Amino acid sequence: MLTIVTDVHLKEGAEDQWDSIMRERLSAAATQPGWIGGQMLQPTDRPSDRIIVGTWHSRDDWEKWHHDARFEETREELEGLTVEPPMHSWNEVVVDARAEGQHAAKGRRSTSRRKRE
Repeated sequence: MLTIVTDVHLKEGAEDQWDSIMRERLSAAATQPGWIGGQMLQPTDRPSDRIIVGTWHSRDDWEKWHHDARFEETREELEGLTVEPPMHSWNEVVVDARAEGQHAAKGRRSTSRRKRE
């Protein structure tokens, strides 16, 4: 199981439109073979940034989704709302402590921060 973390920097004022398109994209991803789950995060100290976390059974499953027509439809539109190309990092899942069918972090604030390399 792999997780891809994508760090996106949005143009000022593009947040609502980008969020709406990404919600649709994540809903569509949920129907794809190999999809496990995902999150769209907004850093509390960077309101125009988004972090997308997607968990897949394999990188091959993720690659297939990126060539799907539904994915391709939104690529250009989303890219037009960003300041720069997104940054991706792949991570092997060592432990997945989410409660199945529940939002494990519900009611909790995240205090983790990610530094740029």
